[in-house]
Amino acid sequence: MGYQELTPKALLHVGHGADEVNDTAWSVRWDEVGGFAEREDLVLGMLPPELDFHTSGSTGPGRRWLRTRQDAWSESGMLADFVRGHDDREPPGAVVSFAPPRHVYGALAGLLMPARLGVPVWYRKHFAGAMPATGQRHVAVVATPWIFALLLRHLDWVRSFDHLTVLYSSAMLPGDALTFMDRAGAGRVTLVEILGSTETGGIATRRWREGEPPVWTLFPDVRFAAGPSAPEPVAVEADAAIPMVIHSPRLARRPDEDPPDHWPTGDLVERVDDRTFRLVGRIGRLVKVNGRRINLDESEHILRAAVRCADLALVAVSDPMTGEQVDLHVVPETGSEDVAPILAEVSALLGVRPRRVHLVARLDRSETGKLRQPPTPYSQPGRAT
Repeated sequence: MGYQELTPKALLHVGHGADEVNDTAWSVRWDEVGGFAEREDLVLGMLPPELDFHTSGSTGPGRRWLRTRQDAWSESGMLADFVRGHDDREPPGAVVSFAPPRHVYGALAGLLMPARLGVPVWYRKHFAGAMPATGQRHVAVVATPWIFALLLRHLDWVRSFDHLTVLYSSAMLPGDALTFMDRAGAGRVTLVEILGSTETGGIATRRWREGEPPVWTLFPDVRFAAGPSAPEPVAVEADAAIPMVIHSPRLARRPDEDPPDHWPTGDLVERVDDRTFRLVGRIGRLVKVNGRRINLDESEHILRAAVRCADLALVAVSDPMTGEQVDLHVVPETGSEDVAPILAEVSALLGVRPRRVHLVARLDRSETGKLRQPPTPYSQPGRAT
């Protein structure tokens, strides 16, 4: 698969939502435009006053959200600073993006961040195809969940660089991410994670190479919400995990509405200080079954790496007898519908037995790996007791 070379003007003219920008492979030479001021004038002169994005519907109906071009340009500059880092290593000389630009993360990191850096960018959506020959020693990779498996298949390409900075903003890190960092070679990969959403843009980041991930740090223009417009959230459990509510000048707006003053992110956090926090998990993705707290996102990643199936999902449910419970939805491997071995393995790894196991033909996931809607089972084995 080849990469069609586009001019920066052609890319901006087509727009971030166009199929030809999202579904084909292309490259753009931002390093040939000129200085920063010239690139900024070009971007701000060609972008519409507001950019349209749509939520995937993973937490409710999909909706349209508008972000100003100035906010998008400003946030792409923060992303550029994050991937540059603050050590003695030279900044990335190229960007290789796998995040579709129709999503806010793909537009900011794959379209606008290379313009801020003044470096060439290559984009492709599909798993199959050749990795680009960038001619650089340090490359920034804009990753989605499946990209770590792709990088593991192309370790020769990875090891051809002195360093890779992987920017990641999507679902929870897959297990392949840590395997990739280990197999790439000591010190070769820096992982920069971004916490955010379509509604908020980037909220927080953390940057690490090895060992335990550090705490999250708020973006420079983001702060925890407090005061009469957004009272300090109260602790929901004895361990001081609280719902995260933030103020940001970059909050998106709904059509015919003003941007909100603050935003509840849907995350539970443990605040370390005014700028940093530990992420406990998504509200609605944390359940207590028989007194045992389970982070369904973490558990899914562990199970998908260990259980033989095409895909699986854990869905929180309520049970009239036991309260909170978990159902397991499984896409079986071709020709196999025996859930007994899967149930036994999941129960052992999860520490509790799912209430029910549902066989489904497929799981409807977004391009960034999020489950859009609860799956519809085509087979419902009896209650797992």
